[in-house]
Amino acid sequence: MPHGRHAVSTYDSTSSTSVTALVTTRLKRMQYRPSLIDGFITKTRLDFSLP
Repeated sequence: MPHGRHAVSTYDSTSSTSVTALVTTRLKRMQYRPSLIDGFITKTRLDFSLP
């Protein structure tokens, strides 16, 4: 299984279970890095404020 920045995009397998496990692991890691999520929101310029 590839590691690194583009691991999910370069993963070449027929096993969707492996891909699901990889994505789940990465999302769980992101959960503990709020600055990373804030950076995504800032970069996309999405407005999450309630009307």
